[in-house]
Amino acid sequence: MSSSLLQHLRRSRQLKCTRNLHQHWRLFSRTHGEIPRHDTVELSYSSIIPENGNATEKPLVILHGLFGSKRNWGSICKALHRDMPDRPLYALDMRNHGASPHASPMTYEAMAADVRKFIMDKGLKDVALLGHSMGGKAAMAYALSLKANGETSIPLSQLIVLDVAPSIGSLSSDFIQYIHVMQKIEGLSPGVIKTRTDADNILKPYESDISIRQFLLTNLKLPSHSKTTQRHGAEEKAKFIVPLGILSHSMEALGSFPYRYNPDDQSVPTTWDGPTLVVKGTKSAYINHKNTPAFRAFFPNMQLEGLDTGHWVHAEKPTEFRKLVVDFLNES
Repeated sequence: MSSSLLQHLRRSRQLKCTRNLHQHWRLFSRTHGEIPRHDTVELSYSSIIPENGNATEKPLVILHGLFGSKRNWGSICKALHRDMPDRPLYALDMRNHGASPHASPMTYEAMAADVRKFIMDKGLKDVALLGHSMGGKAAMAYALSLKANGETSIPLSQLIVLDVAPSIGSLSSDFIQYIHVMQKIEGLSPGVIKTRTDADNILKPYESDISIRQFLLTNLKLPSHSKTTQRHGAEEKAKFIVPLGILSHSMEALGSFPYRYNPDDQSVPTTWDGPTLVVKGTKSAYINHKNTPAFRAFFPNMQLEGLDTGHWVHAEKPTEFRKLVVDFLNES
């Protein structure tokens, strides 16, 4: 065998070994819950920057819930800016929502890693992180990950959680049904859904609350009626901007939580000791006497406040909600 052929075979074996090792490491990383840096996504966001140009000091970063987007927080951000004109505000689109990239996995570890990337890329300092529902779980996962990973230099100063607990359980069957109906709408023939009213009529038998239907339909992209489309005779179908396939396969992950609390275990769980405000809707069951001990175990410096609302505390009582947030941020 010639020396050149022998060298070629050796290089081929080395390359194959390197590829196999790389593939094994990627599998190992995913199996053990680690989120490699290259698996994070760059989150879309909207911002309000103070007149003095401060874009990094003491920002409030807002994370929306399932099926939501940064647009849902537009009017609240404007009002918060009037209350706190010197504090920059950032409302993010979580992965698989709004204008952010679609990517798997849809886990709280992955969402927390996305938030970490955003904070680090923007150079934010003394961050106050606010999350509602799914966004609240992502915010808690991010806060707890700092101590778990020994990242004491990451600049999280305050945490605000809206009507969700750091607990593990199945999501409401309503969410699964919403995805089913949204997939049904997407599957209809071109021309069937021309307006949001058309889609609303299909949703109505499954959800009687018009505010929830309107919220879900903020994700609907209606067919284009442009002259170009008409000229080519191509009818478009109504489509949701959220990836329903990814979300439908992520229901178990979205009901879970990366950190476990066992009241019978005497060991101290992973904690985040910073000031934490938890706002509960008193008509909502998401935070209750069963999961309140987990809150106090994970977040020992926590204060719990209630508003006379359902799950959407910020939308149902915006004035009272803003006062709680502003007082907490100023006092803590």
